[in-house]
Amino acid sequence: MHSDLVIRALGALAQEHRLAAFRLLVQAGAEGIPAGVLAERIGVPASSMSFHLAQLANAGLVTQRRESRSVFYAADYAAMNGLMAYLTENCCGGLPCEDAAACPPATPKETAQ
Repeated sequence: MHSDLVIRALGALAQEHRLAAFRLLVQAGAEGIPAGVLAERIGVPASSMSFHLAQLANAGLVTQRRESRSVFYAADYAAMNGLMAYLTENCCGGLPCEDAAACPPATPKETAQ
């Protein structure tokens, strides 16, 4: 994944309603959710939801399809996995991150008292 796509994707997710919508779409699976239902679940006006979904689509994170008068949105799992792979490409000091033991959590820095 190219850094310009990563920046666009992270920028799209860096907003409360878009992040909530994307999480709902990831949970919904390939069937997706109609835009109106997303707006209701998140508690935003339909016009605002359209704007947020357009931002997610522009970032390549969601797909859309029309069924009659409804527009269904779904998470683009390939794009999501590509973003996750880009972010974790060099994690664990270059070692495979196949289990929790390979990537121990970072210890918090002690604060001076």
